[in-house]
Amino acid sequence: GGTSIEDLAESSPEKIIKVPIDIRTGPSESDISKVVAGLGVSGDEAAAGEQIKALYNLFVDKDCTMVEVNPLAEDVDGNLIAADAKIGFDDNAAFRQKDVHAQRDHTQEDPREVAAGKWDLNYIGLDGNIGCMVNGAGLAMSTMDIISLRGGSPANFLDVGGSANVDQIKAAFEIITTDPAVKAILVNIFGGIMQCDIIAEGIVEASRSLKLEVPVIVRLEGTNVEKGQQILKDSGLELISANDLDDAAQKAVASIA
Repeated sequence: GGTSIEDLAESSPEKIIKVPIDIRTGPSESDISKVVAGLGVSGDEAAAGEQIKALYNLFVDKDCTMVEVNPLAEDVDGNLIAADAKIGFDDNAAFRQKDVHAQRDHTQEDPREVAAGKWDLNYIGLDGNIGCMVNGAGLAMSTMDIISLRGGSPANFLDVGGSANVDQIKAAFEIITTDPAVKAILVNIFGGIMQCDIIAEGIVEASRSLKLEVPVIVRLEGTNVEKGQQILKDSGLELISANDLDDAAQKAVASIA
């Protein structure tokens, strides 16, 4: 415990033991022996090997994304003790790991991320003042990059996915606007599976019901884009339309200048 793995990798790379495992068969006895030898166990090596197997089984059986034991200690008899550990679980496997996910403590999480999860939205809060609502993680990252390039600062990552409905879009706006730092909202949609008219209906519903007091910049492209643009135009709302992503970013930054 307490060792900087980056510094160790640079100064003494031979001390970092990496053992690739065939996930079809699990760790072999040879694999286990390599790990035990790398740990320098002073006690019962067979018992230590069983603990290593149990660690691997925990990772696989509980759909973990990470199992980090730190520190892994030895008692006076050479028995391994997991003194502390950090374990992460795959949210996508919650349906088959209900006993594990039932123990999730939402009080330790950002309430906006918890709310987003209930609506099947992907949200991460950031430190900026331009809220972002985008479909697709890659497009969301690009949107944040271009906002920064144009002198702005994104307030969040929010991916509505490819099949969001009007209620989910409204929920996305509600989550974004709970951040008091948000001074403008940029909606960037490239419609493939996600239809632009659905996004437009959600924007109109949210703007009216939430009585948004910040500028909303909208860039729509793709499936049903004409219908979406017409819905926004007919709404009578003061929305700022953008021709492309760069135009949208510039208008978002300018709206709060």
